[in-house]
Amino acid sequence: MVEKDTIFYFGEDHLTAGKALSLGRLEIRGEIKKATWERIRESHRVVQRIVDTGEPVYGINTGFGPLCTTSISREETRILQKNILQSHSVGVGDPVDPEIAKLMLVLKIHSLAKGFSGISENTLKRLLWHVENDAIPIVPSKGSVGASGDLAPLSHLFLPLLGLGKVHFRGEVISGEQLLQKTGLAPIELGPKEGLALINGTQFIAAHAIKVLDGFHNCLTHADIIGAMMIEGLQGSLKPFYNQLHDLRPFKGTQHVARRIKSLLEGSEIMEDHIDCERVQDPYSLRCIPQVHGASRNAWLHLKELLEVELNSVTDNPVIIDESLTISGGNFHGQPLAMALDYACLAASELGNISDRRIYLALEGNSPGIPKLLMKETGINSGYMILQYTSAALASENKILCFPASADSIPTSLGQEDHVSMGSIAGRKALQVIENVQKILAIELLTAAQAFEFRKPLRSGAILEMVHKEVRKKVSFASSDRVFADDIEEGIRMIREKSVIEAVRAISNKKGYSLKTPFWKEFEVY
Repeated sequence: MVEKDTIFYFGEDHLTAGKALSLGRLEIRGEIKKATWERIRESHRVVQRIVDTGEPVYGINTGFGPLCTTSISREETRILQKNILQSHSVGVGDPVDPEIAKLMLVLKIHSLAKGFSGISENTLKRLLWHVENDAIPIVPSKGSVGASGDLAPLSHLFLPLLGLGKVHFRGEVISGEQLLQKTGLAPIELGPKEGLALINGTQFIAAHAIKVLDGFHNCLTHADIIGAMMIEGLQGSLKPFYNQLHDLRPFKGTQHVARRIKSLLEGSEIMEDHIDCERVQDPYSLRCIPQVHGASRNAWLHLKELLEVELNSVTDNPVIIDESLTISGGNFHGQPLAMALDYACLAASELGNISDRRIYLALEGNSPGIPKLLMKETGINSGYMILQYTSAALASENKILCFPASADSIPTSLGQEDHVSMGSIAGRKALQVIENVQKILAIELLTAAQAFEFRKPLRSGAILEMVHKEVRKKVSFASSDRVFADDIEEGIRMIREKSVIEAVRAISNKKGYSLKTPFWKEFEVY
């Protein structure tokens, strides 16, 4: 569940991933209070006074990186700021999703509005204009090593301020120059430190982390629901989800998942039908859902907590503390999020791994009443056999993508930046893994619904019956082979559009069921 308000005050309010998404989607309005504007102006005045006195301060009247000992005259400081945006715009590859670029703008506004960056009121207002008018810069996906923050992508993000670069605007891609012509705006003349304040920071990494958090949560929620449906289809045991078991090993994620699965199975005739069966225990992919899904939940929570710290931090350099103190430090280093994103990447991949195992389990035909390959007439029909090939391929690809980007570092900037985070790569590949997991879960949704059908006339509880009904609106029961790619596409669409989750929410509200646990706010609100 995404947190929402009506108005968000940049530089003052506590930003969460959900609020950032809502700001980017214009579901809530972002504003800056008068007191915040005054703090921003004072920080800008401090920078001007540094220039006037000639006291050497990195990035204000010196060069950048290995050129930090090169003095820049007062007259050249403005040229320096323009040049840094141009020289650092070296990104390559496909552009990032426009929503990620817009999130970068939102995050940068919030960071600059803290009043420690020396940005001018005029420049900050232009950034607000870009968000409010959906003028979203084109940002290449590759080129950041996540050390001085995300220099290359952030440089591309702000080229349109100068009338350079490209933007998405009113349904087309136009140049920065055309944007200024169409809107009657003048190019921004950057003052001392402003260029550096814009391109130093972790907003590319953090924007990806927001999308990872959102997409990962979608996978986690679906995995629990689909896993519960597969338990019903294969007549798994309910005992592994009892509170008494998980109280003995009280990891929050495990307890949260176990309680939710138990609630999803509540009122099931299918469960009651085999309560005294001879089977002693289920395979791990059913029995260990709380432990495996729960571990991934814990990883998600770790990312959420670290990301919220980052979203409300100042990550550019140097930082203007006050009139007497300017610090050139390393708040732009992406390591805190890089490692968390690699952890989340692995945790998301594991959801796909166990989902693929449940798909395979459903095809074996070892559960009473469930035909091999989930189809009665096989031979001329291959049934659901080849769908698992696809889930296996996706799960295998994810394992390759799990190599931690943050384990690597290549020195840059002539050795000045001798340790880098590679956090941007961690974010990009975590999103790739999540997209693959959504596809695996879509295939499991189809196989679970098919197995579920063989339990008729027995009925499950109200929630899973509604889920099955929702699936059948889009994908019919398969009694013979057909082009299953079409079914998979429908399944993927259901996962992405969250129609199954909405069905669960609707029936829960209507019937008074609750999937809330003592850990609900931690795991379900962001």
